[in-house]
This record gives sequence, C-alpha cells and structure tokens, in this order.
Amino acid sequence: MSRSDSDKDRLDEERYDAPASAGDERDRVAGELVDRDEPEVLGEFDDDPGELELYDRSREVEPRVSVVSEAAPAPEADEEDEFRWHTEARHAVEGVEDAVEFVDVHKAFGRNRVLRGLNLGIPEGRISMILGPSGTGKSVCIKHMVGLLYPDAGDILVHGESVPNMVDDDLFEMRKKFGVLFQDGALFGSMNLYDNVAFPLRQHTDKGEDEISEIVNRRLKEVGLAGSHDKMPNELSGGMRKRAGFARALVLDPEIVLFDEPDSGLDPVRTALLCELIKEVHAENGGAYVVITHDIASARRVAEFIAVLWRGRIVESGPARDLFASDNPFVRQFLSGESQGPLGME
Repeated sequence: MSRSDSDKDRLDEERYDAPASAGDERDRVAGELVDRDEPEVLGEFDDDPGELELYDRSREVEPRVSVVSEAAPAPEADEEDEFRWHTEARHAVEGVEDAVEFVDVHKAFGRNRVLRGLNLGIPEGRISMILGPSGTGKSVCIKHMVGLLYPDAGDILVHGESVPNMVDDDLFEMRKKFGVLFQDGALFGSMNLYDNVAFPLRQHTDKGEDEISEIVNRRLKEVGLAGSHDKMPNELSGGMRKRAGFARALVLDPEIVLFDEPDSGLDPVRTALLCELIKEVHAENGGAYVVITHDIASARRVAEFIAVLWRGRIVESGPARDLFASDNPFVRQFLSGESQGPLGME
C-alpha cells in the first residue's frame, strides 16, 4: 500500500471515529443553520461518495403547517374612527309616517361589506333623495326595498310590513306598490314605445285594451311622448328613453316610485327637464318618490328630504333645507362639492 493510500485510510478512520463531541458539534452547527431557515439541503458532497453528506435536521421533524385565517376584525377604536362623521342624526318631518324603513341592515357580497348597520326612513308623500359617493350602496338599497336582495341582518319595512319575512305571494303583491325607473330606462328592445308602457298593465291586471290605451296615452302625454307610440327603443334619444321608462313606472299608479340615477347619461339641460317632470308628476299623483343619485344639482332642484349615505351607513338625513345648512363636515363637503374634507379619493 502506498504512503498516500495509508494516509487516506488514516484520515478516513479519524473522520468516522471522531469523538462524540465532534458529532455534537456538527449537530449544533446543523441546528443553528436550521434555526436560520437555511435551504433544505445544507451541504452535499457528490464528488466522492465516501464524503459526509450534511442534511437539514428539519427533515427528521414534522413539517410546519401554515394556517391561513381571515384577518382579525379591526379594533373598535378603528371602526369608531371610520364612522366618526356618521352622526346618523335624523331631522324628522313632523306628522309624516315612513313609507319605507331600514332597521340596522347589513349586507355583504363575499368580503365586500356594502351595508353596515343602515338605519333609514323614507317619508310618505315626499320626494326623497339618497345621496352619496359612487359605490357606497345606494342602488343596493332600492333592491332591498322591492325584495330583489335580502339583508344578512336587520329588517326592511314597507308600510310597516317586513319584506324579508314575506311569503312569495305577499311579496309579489307588495311589489305592485312600486314603480321603478332604471338607469337606462330598461325598455324591451323588441317592443315599440306603446307596448313597452302597456306591458305592466297587460302583465299584472285584467284591464281591457281600451282602458289600457287610455292609461298609456295619458302617461305618455304626461312625460312629453304623446306622438311617439310607434317608435322603437333604438330610435329614441337617451332622454326619451328615460321619460318612457318613467311613463311605464307610473301606469300601475304606484304608491312608491324608485329612480335609480335617472340623470346618468343626460346632459345638464335634459337633466333639469327630467327633474322638473318628476316634480310635476309627483305634485299630481303624490306618493313616496325615492331618487338615487350623486348629482347635487338635481338634489337642489327636486329633493324635499335628503339622506346622505357613506360606507354603508347614513351620515345624516332630514328635510333638504336642513341638510344644505348642516354643520357636519362630511355633509357640508359633499353637498357643496368641495375637494377639502373627510371625503377623499379612496
């Protein structure tokens, strides 16, 4: 055996017969490396199979389990800070009952909490406006009123009756109290204007065609579309579609009429004309009108009662004159359209 072979054998014996302290030292080093979250394989000598392979000792213990959980609810102090502008003060209209009432209503879509303890009363016989920034839950409110959405918690009352607790037959009957003007008019594209307006009468009543014709012609005249019976929806301007939708919302003589952003897509002149039309028709027919919008000019023209909605709760509500004179910083900023105040770009 050569000298070099002998030396190699001696070194191998020393390596594998090392005292326990050396092994302990290797374990200690490996343990320190594990604690420092080093890669799984700490050292590997593949060139010579006789060399020592040093592995992460975490292989010998059970793997760590990562538990994903929902974020903890924000501390009460944070929520109080978030809603610090929400006085929820309501300046009551004396001697007037509520046509619609929301009682501590909560509604979420997945993780998106839209209504977060909404308390709101819509007075009978008034033109009410629910104002607020885009995406704050205004349209969700009117869908709850007619039972298209149900709250996760809380209650909605229409003339004192709970909408979420109604059986289907009662719910369908209750919906006849409502007329709805949707954002784009929501006319049936395959029907002419006359048939669009006559549709609710044919669908929900037993009236004859002569009586239906009298009602449809009267409503179309009210909204300035008396000579447009045969026009198709694609032949109507945006303003005409809005007015046609308004006429259709009125044919069943509803007790409550809902307007979902009626001024969207209209120029300022047509918006002003539509506002005047809403006032005229309400003066003639009465009932509770609820207008969903974020247009302050429309609120100044039309609103008798205003509720300001933000982050799923009412900041303040009451007669329009009281809201426009409010000293609440958020209400004052929103109704004046100022850039400085609690409302930002978030």
